[in-house]
Amino acid sequence: MIRRSLRTTLALTFAGLVALVTALVGGLSYDAAAGMVRADEESVFLGIVNDLQIQVRQGRFEAEEFITDNPRQNVLPKLLRAARITVQILDHQGTLIGRQRPVPLPLDRADRALAPDQRAGKGNQRDVTIDGIRYRMATVALGDGRGAIRIAQRLSDTDKLLSQLRQHVVLLAGAVIVIAGAAGWWLARRITRRLIRLTTLTEEVAATGKVDRVVPVIGDDEIGRLGRSFDHMLGRLARSKQDQQRLVQDAGHELRTPLTSLRTNISVLHRFTELPPQAQVDLLQDLSQETRELTHLVNELVQLAADEHGDEEEPVDVQLAGLVERTAALARRRTGRDIHVRAAPVIVTARPAALQRAISNLLDNAAKFDPGGTQPIELLADDSRIEVRDQGPGIDDHDLERIFDRFYRSIDSRGQPGSGLGLAIVKDVALRHGGIPFAAHRSGGGAVVGFTLGNPRPQGRTWRTSVI
Repeated sequence: MIRRSLRTTLALTFAGLVALVTALVGGLSYDAAAGMVRADEESVFLGIVNDLQIQVRQGRFEAEEFITDNPRQNVLPKLLRAARITVQILDHQGTLIGRQRPVPLPLDRADRALAPDQRAGKGNQRDVTIDGIRYRMATVALGDGRGAIRIAQRLSDTDKLLSQLRQHVVLLAGAVIVIAGAAGWWLARRITRRLIRLTTLTEEVAATGKVDRVVPVIGDDEIGRLGRSFDHMLGRLARSKQDQQRLVQDAGHELRTPLTSLRTNISVLHRFTELPPQAQVDLLQDLSQETRELTHLVNELVQLAADEHGDEEEPVDVQLAGLVERTAALARRRTGRDIHVRAAPVIVTARPAALQRAISNLLDNAAKFDPGGTQPIELLADDSRIEVRDQGPGIDDHDLERIFDRFYRSIDSRGQPGSGLGLAIVKDVALRHGGIPFAAHRSGGGAVVGFTLGNPRPQGRTWRTSVI
């Protein structure tokens, strides 16, 4: 099967449409002109015949008056000059007399029968062909048995004129079609030039897998919009690929430590019966703790990867105060800490599960870094801002900008359990909801960690507060 490019298709389509329109216009114009010329010629001939009949009725001409050598009496030259026609004269017996001027015309019974006719002006008409040339012929009786006059109009001149007109129309139509084809090719080339560049680029991306390519974007039309959309798509694919590679690298690095510890402890299990009872208990506890941490790390990695590649959960309108209170109740049971909630009645368009997971991570993070704290953890949801306040050891200045990075753990917290992914998930949820994460020192000690949302819809200013 022959593959035809879009450029060729557009050019051929354009040329075909122009050819069709040109053929229709040219054909209709030729038919109209030919009809007008033929009608005019026929009208002239009928006028001549009608004038001849009137003259015959009024003048009572004799056949000899058309062939006499006396120029004052011969009416034939006047008729020839006026009509430019071929003339024959018949006597009362229907016999040709005089010279054939200028072409001999065929003679049949109908023509001969008019010569002795008594009614002046009676006649007939027909078309004849002589030596390949068409004529329109009429025979008119002189009346009272005095003979008849025959005249013929040559039609080949009209046919020749119409043939030349037809040739000119065909040549002009051909020139228009050629020009239209060239213009169509130029126009198609101009239209498809950017599409060809996009096609070449997509084929290169498909062949090499390299998505870090810059798409040339020109114009504000549909092709320009397509180029910008494709450039945006490649940018997102490139960022997604980079995130995936970074996630794999970070995960490999973080998984190495617990797996190494597990492998070491598993190797000790071969001598489990040789160990003292307390060492056996410690070994089993280490294995259990390492397994839990590894499971927690894998779960967070899976969740983070799922969040990055698009949530299946659809955004809905969420009563922020109610969601915050439900999340705080779960955190109280899980950590055993007092959590004070202060929330304004705000409706946000969000993914409820993701938003609850981010708030839960903030509460778990506050409880983890203040394990022996007696003061309650504060959870505030005001307009588009959600924050958690604790009175723990706080965050060092050089850690404030990095605590939301994946797997980042400050020097002081590396001895504590955790994967370093909790606040990274908070950052991801905030960004996906049009907000940003933040962290700061709390006045009087402790830290303030939270994030903003981009689309709150306040419902008044009545606060809802719960304290346990």
